Amino acid sequence: MASPFNPEKTPTLLLIAPFFLWGTAMVAMKGMIATTTPLFLATLRLVPAGVLVLMVAAILGRKQPTTWQGWAWISGFALVDGTLFQGFLAEGLQRTGAGLGSVMIDSQPIAVALMARFLFKEIVGPLGWLGLVIGIVGISLLGLPDDWILQAWSGLTTTLTTGQWPAQETALFNPWLQGVDLPAVLLGHGEWLMLLAALSMAVGTVMIAYVARHVDPVVATGWHMIFGGLPLLGLSAYTEVHQWQGITPEGWLAILYSTVFGSAIAYGVFFYLASKGNLTSLSALTFLTPVFALTFSMSLLSENLTTVQWIGVGLTLVSIYLVNQRAVIAQAAMAGLTQPAIHTVVAAISPQLANALTDWLRSHSPVDSSSDGSSP
Repeated sequence: MASPFNPEKTPTLLLIAPFFLWGTAMVAMKGMIATTTPLFLATLRLVPAGVLVLMVAAILGRKQPTTWQGWAWISGFALVDGTLFQGFLAEGLQRTGAGLGSVMIDSQPIAVALMARFLFKEIVGPLGWLGLVIGIVGISLLGLPDDWILQAWSGLTTTLTTGQWPAQETALFNPWLQGVDLPAVLLGHGEWLMLLAALSMAVGTVMIAYVARHVDPVVATGWHMIFGGLPLLGLSAYTEVHQWQGITPEGWLAILYSTVFGSAIAYGVFFYLASKGNLTSLSALTFLTPVFALTFSMSLLSENLTTVQWIGVGLTLVSIYLVNQRAVIAQAAMAGLTQPAIHTVVAAISPQLANALTDWLRSHSPVDSSSDGSSP
């Protein structure tokens, strides 16, 4: 049996590699997406990468699926994490920047934490729930049009300062009152397509724990890329035209990088590690992906964000950090509260409070850990 995933014993470069490759692959895709079509690009990122992963799996002697349950799990995994994820990602990338889109996609640990809580009994805890709330606010700032956010803020400020609800022409929810087609507006913003991609990836991340019960995770990763890419190829052939005629040599190099490094290598490493242990712990470095994507998109593609979007980026990254590092933060806080100096100060203020704090620390040790809740 393979040894369980242990972040402390796994080489740092191996842990960081998937997130660096995903972030830079987003920039590479955005840089050439205007020369091709989104579904065709998604197909090129999946199918060849799946073939490469299966070739490596064969060289390593990985066992192929032998049961119908294994193929069924691969098919479901392919639909969710292949077809839906890459389809939403490619369509969304046409409507938003690489850096901002990466922030939306990499909010998926928030959904992973929720699903792992109910499926695998991993503890979310107060810090985790706080992170989820902050994440919802951050994603809203990223996904809603800036004028809606500014209008809502103006209406809320008016209400708090005057005690009067704004008039209808400046109402807090004026876009809805005016009969705006909300789904069309949101889907027209690539950020929400990226959010759908994030939810698809989150479900796929949780599914790999079940897939690994029946199939080798590396083999499953390869087949799910091929199975997930074939529907996209069919949709591209049916709905898109001039898929490859405008691609430049630099564009083909960008596709090659996204396929080999951003898909085959990144997916293979990520889902191999994901099959080994705690899902939330593995996602601890996910916030690095949008950092890499923002850095390279600003320097190479000259992408700029508005003030509202920067605030949303900051809140989303804080949320991801709180959700994924809640156990570490909680343990550090517990260690600080157990210091004799802290107890002395509290006792000087109120002996009863000091006794209550001591009893609470004894009953909550550790208070917010998720490190013991490993997936099956």
